[in-house]
Amino acid sequence: MARRQLRDQRAIVTGASSGIGRELTRQLIAAGAKVVATARRADRLEELAAEVAAPKQLVIVPGDICDGALRTELVSAANSQFGGLDLLINNAGIGALGPFADGSPERLRQVMEVNFFAPVELIRTAIPSLRRGKSPAICNISSILAHRAVPAKSEYCASKFAIHGFSDALRAELASEGIDVILVSPSTTESEFTTAVIEKAGRQPAKGKGAMTSAEVAKAAIKAVQSGKQEVILSFGGKGLVWLDRLAPTWADWLVTRFGFDSEAGSRREKS
Repeated sequence: MARRQLRDQRAIVTGASSGIGRELTRQLIAAGAKVVATARRADRLEELAAEVAAPKQLVIVPGDICDGALRTELVSAANSQFGGLDLLINNAGIGALGPFADGSPERLRQVMEVNFFAPVELIRTAIPSLRRGKSPAICNISSILAHRAVPAKSEYCASKFAIHGFSDALRAELASEGIDVILVSPSTTESEFTTAVIEKAGRQPAKGKGAMTSAEVAKAAIKAVQSGKQEVILSFGGKGLVWLDRLAPTWADWLVTRFGFDSEAGSRREKS
């Protein structure tokens, strides 16, 4: 039996205009939850609102998750429209492709701002409301690249390692308050990654084989939220890569140096 029931749960979902975020919003509402959904593309959010079967369970708040005023508005909307907040899902993200040496400080800072600082500061803003919530939880949609880094995605890997470490620390801090912290690590996901990355340089990764759909990733993430599982790695290949890195790191280094990996196609930040 699920530890956390979704009906009447009050949630915030970031990066909701496409891909995993869109599916998370649709599936949560279908399960009876109430969702504040945000993304930069207002037109996509309006399309989403027109699609859901229970529009009164959805509030859309367009904006850039890097904007502190938007983060405050999201939490305020959950409190004013739904009477509180029980679940925060940090899904929005951005990627960059290319060798680190050919990049720029601006590229690094933008990736870290979107993938790490923005979700962490949204969590900080949401914690007071989550403390008053029912079976409260924070779910960070991360990546298999939070466990094993690969070439040409150094900034992205660094941001995901950061959110992984932060999630582990926060989980311990909030355990006594009954707030779960869940880390979901997809591998290759069918999404808008190749059109949403901020920079592409060097050899581009081939389209991944056996990619999970956004709906499948969203379903697995919601299942993790329901069960309160601390961390989930969603693919067999991802699990294999993690175990190889733990048991034979030198061999893992050689493999990624020699072949590279298209292990992550999951940028979840919306285009303007």
